[in-house]
Amino acid sequence: MKQVLVYKALYSSFFGLLVLITLSCQESRDIKTAHSDKILTEIKSSLDNLVRVWYPIAIDSNNGGFYSDFNFKWEREGEQKKMLVSQARHIWTASALSTFYGDDNYTKIAAHGYNFLKDHMWDQEHGGFHTLLVQDGNTLKPEGNTKSSYGNAFGIYGLAVYYGISKDSAALNLAKKTFYWLEEHAHDPVYKGYFDVLQLDGSWMVDIPNNDMGYDNFIRKDWKDQNSSIHLMEAFTALYEVWPNPLLKERLEELLMLIRDTITTPEGFLTLHLERDWTPVSFKDSTDVYRIENFWLDHVSFGHDVETGFLLLEASQALYHKKDITTMQIAKKMTDHAIDRGWDLEKGGFFDGGYYLDGSDVCTILNPAKIWWSQAEGLNALLLMARLYPEEREYYELFEKQWNYINEYLIDHTYGGWYDEGLDSNPDAVHHVKAQIWKVNYHNIRSLINVIEMLEGRFKLTDNTY
Repeated sequence: MKQVLVYKALYSSFFGLLVLITLSCQESRDIKTAHSDKILTEIKSSLDNLVRVWYPIAIDSNNGGFYSDFNFKWEREGEQKKMLVSQARHIWTASALSTFYGDDNYTKIAAHGYNFLKDHMWDQEHGGFHTLLVQDGNTLKPEGNTKSSYGNAFGIYGLAVYYGISKDSAALNLAKKTFYWLEEHAHDPVYKGYFDVLQLDGSWMVDIPNNDMGYDNFIRKDWKDQNSSIHLMEAFTALYEVWPNPLLKERLEELLMLIRDTITTPEGFLTLHLERDWTPVSFKDSTDVYRIENFWLDHVSFGHDVETGFLLLEASQALYHKKDITTMQIAKKMTDHAIDRGWDLEKGGFFDGGYYLDGSDVCTILNPAKIWWSQAEGLNALLLMARLYPEEREYYELFEKQWNYINEYLIDHTYGGWYDEGLDSNPDAVHHVKAQIWKVNYHNIRSLINVIEMLEGRFKLTDNTY
């Protein structure tokens, strides 16, 4: 009898403990859910505010396309040059917002940008898009004496996504025309990949020994690079989703493999520039002064690394429609390297760039700036990894820290928009311009849209069917 009573007491105690554990776990889940809902609400509100500050103020109803230059108070101020990259990015952003909000007003904004690209930026003589247009009296004229594969990639990117919402066959045909122009002029049939810097007629510059003509980016004329490569892959991904052409698929897969297996180092970061045969361009053997002067040509760019991990997965999904473990592992390695080598442990955020000096396995931070677009790409990458690898809780914790960093140091809660650099690394950024030809809105708006969809469980790259 005593034994039975002991069993009953033990059972009662065990059951009570089990109830307490269950209630505790439920309470923990409720707290996490409430916390996640709070972040989702904040990010949705932040996206709404960001969109409202850009549109309609950026729409140029006089000359077409979009205004480029605004000061820190969002007053129109500056030369208002029309650069291909920024104009095309507006088309992409407006098209993405049309889909996200289900609002045809953004379709109209995208159409406005498309018409400008078609009517003013396409080179009627040589083909391809001009890089930059400047105001000359009452007309716009091209400036510069080179064309860029990088710029034309963004032309394709904007056109493809605009076609996706408008079904305007003329926009798709212009995207195809640009792809074939790049195929004819920029693609390397021997070593694969693309040259970025081209003459106005699309000719290569590898046989030009001296810069007598004052060519832009002459130092890069013989090289290939990660930046044009990743954005060509990004553009081809978008185009392939609306035009599954066999040659386009071949070029998209070619870029995926080159970026993943050749441009990305075994350590997990991108080589910035490479010779035609993909030999890395390195200044390790140069003097400290020369290396610092040419930092922009050879360093570890943490923002590009975390962005590329996402773009590789996006390309893989478009090509294969299933989990690509190899690409997932490389994307994870790139994100992990950026966290390990480029993350600010004190305040959060990713530093701009570092360098592995000879004989060292330490990546020395040479530019500690917290550039706005890198933080946007970092936010997207951290939550993406958290969803793909939920067992590694650090990713979601860092995602939260990254959002808090952006909210505190990058978002202007007075005038709206994002500063060009975190105020912790540069307090003067509070008075920097809010927009210029290289600072538009596609990085941060894309990131916020992706993050919202991930938090709501409807993002294609983290869908269980992928």
